[in-house]
Amino acid sequence: MSKEFFIGDIVEMKKDHPCGSKEWEVIRLGADIKIKCLGCNRIVMIPRNKFEKGIKKIIKQNKPEE
Repeated sequence: MSKEFFIGDIVEMKKDHPCGSKEWEVIRLGADIKIKCLGCNRIVMIPRNKFEKGIKKIIKQNKPEE
C-alpha cells in the first residue's frame, strides 16, 4: 500500500469507530494526521505511524493535479 496521503482522501480503517463507521476523511497532514469520521463527523488527531498501521485501504484518493 502506498504511504502517500492527501487532504480530502477517504480511507477505511481496520477498527470501527464507536458510531459504527469505518470511513474517515483526511483533513490535515503532518507528523500527526487529523481525520474526520464520515458517520458522526467527529474529528480525531492521531500520530502518523498509528494511522499508517490502522489503515485498511484508500477508498477515494484526492490526488492534486500537477
